[in-house]
Parts: sequence; structure tokens; C-alpha cells
Amino acid sequence: MDKEIRVLISGGGTGGHIFPAIAIANELKSRVEGVRILFVGADGRMEMERVPQAGYEIRGLKVMGFDRKHLVKNVKVVYNYLRSKHEARKIIKEFAPHVAVGVGGYASGPAIGAAEELGVPVLLQEQNSYAGVTNKMLSKRAATICVAYEGMDKFFPAERVVLTGNPVRQEMLANTLTRELACRALGLEPNKRTVLIVGGSLGARTLNESVLLHLDLIRNLRDVQFYWQTGRVYSQEIRDALHEKVKPENLYVCDFVSDMAKAYKAADLVISRAGACSISELQLLGKPAILVPSPNVAEDHQTKNAMALVSKKAAICVKDAEARMALLPKAISVVNDAALLTTLGQNIIKMGKPNATREIVDEILKLIK
Repeated sequence: MDKEIRVLISGGGTGGHIFPAIAIANELKSRVEGVRILFVGADGRMEMERVPQAGYEIRGLKVMGFDRKHLVKNVKVVYNYLRSKHEARKIIKEFAPHVAVGVGGYASGPAIGAAEELGVPVLLQEQNSYAGVTNKMLSKRAATICVAYEGMDKFFPAERVVLTGNPVRQEMLANTLTRELACRALGLEPNKRTVLIVGGSLGARTLNESVLLHLDLIRNLRDVQFYWQTGRVYSQEIRDALHEKVKPENLYVCDFVSDMAKAYKAADLVISRAGACSISELQLLGKPAILVPSPNVAEDHQTKNAMALVSKKAAICVKDAEARMALLPKAISVVNDAALLTTLGQNIIKMGKPNATREIVDEILKLIK
């Protein structure tokens, strides 16, 4: 190999794309001496903040997502895409990467498309069980497509698909705390069963409303406690509601969980959306889960993610439309069923891919060679 290896990584828009991208970059950095990594993302999206925080350079493109509801607005989307593609070609010619890695999301379209046109070997990483539009388009000329679910050859050329799993934040696996110590660190009672409710960093209105509608049910439980991440968007609204209705003593509330490894360790049952990153973490940690797929995602891919687990009896799914009334009673039933918790935990951990990041980087290095 050349003394200096250059890798371009593109994608983003959500944590589900950014965290795997940073995990891949960290693994590359730890294994390849002197590697140079350049990220390309979308101006104004969270990658423009998170990637520099992780210590990497990023260039932004004025690219926008396709508007499925207001088709007339897509004239500007197409214009910005073409302009971004032109800018991406200049970035690639200047940086001269040995390989380009696309992690999905509309941000990766111009950069990875330009890389393919310029003859740069491309590796795609698809996190979901239902492939995104951008990755499906880019896969026609990609050299390797790393996936997290079986059966992805219905979207991609079978001979180029590699089942690796999804990269996850390494701190999830590095946590050595016992459950008791994790509970105490979070202010929880170790002798009570714990339900963790997490709707992502921004929160999830449906999950929040399902809790607020069942405060009396929660209040009457002696042996179960709840650790609830509301999301910063909803934090003031929920503080006001709990002040008016009186918060149950066994309900612990925060707007953002800064140490998810600790929260997972304390939890006997997790209630979560069905994003690819969240599911991968649950799989690696063997956590029993109730998944509530978000209805506000492209092609309903979270439902497809959830059903891939349900089909293996590795998780329970509650539809978003039914969650407000059904979710909390279901969670209480599940967390009090020791046999069911054991079954869910055993089945979900079988689906985990603990070496995903390493295997993806192996594939990247093959392309460089």
C-alpha cells in the first residue's frame, strides 16, 4: 500500500448514519498508520457538528432530501443535487481517495456518485433491513455492499453483498459496570425491575404521550421503575405536565441520556424506536425490547427492521398508532414475565454482529489493495 492511505466517507442526516461512519473512521485510524480520512456531508445537518467533535475533517454540500409530499419543491432539490455533484467532483479530485465509503442518507448521493464516475472504488454500508433509495441507486457501480440483515440480495447484486452487521459505539461494549452499580449511578433502585424508555436524542412524541397517559398505572407498581428519556424538544412540556399531574416516585425523567451504556446495563426491558443503530446496540447487548417503529421515515423502514426481529422471536413490536394506549400495559406485562425476558434476550443476542466494524474495515482495505 502507499505510505499515505486516503479514505473518503460520505453520508449523514441522522445519528443512524453518522455514528456508524465515525465508528468506521475510528477503526481505520487504529489499524492504518497515517491514514487520512475526509468526510463529506450535507450543510446544516448534524454531521457538520458531530464529525468535527470526533476529530475528523468534513466538507459540506448544499444537498437536500427529496420532498415526497410537495413534488413541485423538488426542482430546487434537483438543482442542489447537480450543484453538489459538481462540487463533490472537485473535492474528490483534490483529495484523491483510494476508496470512498457511503453510509447512506441523501448526503452520500452526490459524493459517492461522483466517486464512482471518477473510478474510485466504492464500498456502501446499508444499516437497515429495507435498503434506502440512495444506496440502491449507488449499488449499481459499487464494488462492495456491507449489510446488517440477511436477504439483502433482493436490493443489491448478490455477488457484491457482504453480511457484516452494523458498527456500534464502542463504549457500549467497553462498559464493565454491574447492573447494581449502573442503577445506583443513575439514581435507580437495584432491587426493582427497570424499564428504559428512549426515543432518540430528540425524543418521540408517541412514547412520551404513552407515559403521560398511564401515570396512575406506573404509580401503583411496587417492583417496577421507569427511566424515561423525553428528548430535549419535549422536556419543558413534560416537566409542566408532570408538575400538574404529580410525578410517580418510580418514574425517573431526563431529557437526554448522556451515558447510554450505563442506562442499557440498568435496564431489564428497553422501549425504543426501531432505528438501525438502536437495534444493533440491543442485539450486541442482548437486551429484551419492545420496538415502536417511527411512521415518519422513508419507506417505513423501521417497521421492516422491527419485523426482522419479531420473526425470530427476538423482540416485540407495538405499532405507533396503537402505542398511546397499549405500550405501557404491554411493557409492564413483559417486564414481569421472567421467562419471556430470558427468551427475548437469548434470541436477540444471537442476531448481534460484534465484529461488524472490523469486518467492514477489512473490506475497505481489500479495495485499497
